[in-house]
Amino acid sequence: MRSITCFLLLSCLYLNACAQEKKPDQNARQNDRKTPGYANIKIIKSPKTGRDTVIKTEAEWRKQLTPEQFEITRQKGTETAFQNKYNANHEAGIYKCICCGLDLFKSETKFESGTGWPSFYDKIGNHVTEAKDSSLGMERDEVLCSRCGAHLGHVFDDGPKPTGLRYCMNSAALDFVKK
Repeated sequence: MRSITCFLLLSCLYLNACAQEKKPDQNARQNDRKTPGYANIKIIKSPKTGRDTVIKTEAEWRKQLTPEQFEITRQKGTETAFQNKYNANHEAGIYKCICCGLDLFKSETKFESGTGWPSFYDKIGNHVTEAKDSSLGMERDEVLCSRCGAHLGHVFDDGPKPTGLRYCMNSAALDFVKK
């Protein structure tokens, strides 16, 4: 009798745990993009900032991204200059975050900086944020995706008019969609 009671109790606990896992987060919504890689990401409204925020575990990011993309976007890495996908891209379109698909830069704002990385003089709206970066013994302004927090690159004040800014981005952090 005791083993049956124990079995029933454990079964109830297991079923309750399964039911809890399947309940959607009240504040979460699924990304509606059909693009592979962006699918099945939970987006919540951050109580601190009021902005959409992507919720994913490290394992989920590793599953979605290539090792290079993961190292750059989630571990603040940098790709090799002049040996990346979008440095010499001159097609019209939009550059999106490789992690969550948020529009970041328009091709019209891309310029030849001579640095070996795709560079832009302006961003789209408030889709990127900046943070202080003191790594490598220097002070820089890191550029992050405002929705998923992906490390994209850095911004410098030596760009062309009209902004005077140079958003120096890692190609591996971007996804380009032609017009």
